[in-house]
Amino acid sequence: MTENEKDTAKAAAITSAGAGVGGAGGATVGVLELAAKGVATALSASVVIGLGAAAGGAFAYGVYRWLKKPKS
Repeated sequence: MTENEKDTAKAAAITSAGAGVGGAGGATVGVLELAAKGVATALSASVVIGLGAAAGGAFAYGVYRWLKKPKS
């Protein structure tokens, strides 16, 4: 495995973990929304969960790239 392939695998794993955490956070917000309003649909809860997963993945990848930046 080349160094570039190793970096790609690391980035994918970190993004995946971040998406999992973000999805769990989104699920919590989605459940609270359903409980509070009582009128929220499954679609709106799914959108919140999806947005949480996307935000978590993007944040984790951004942190990885920031930490991976060469030191000058």
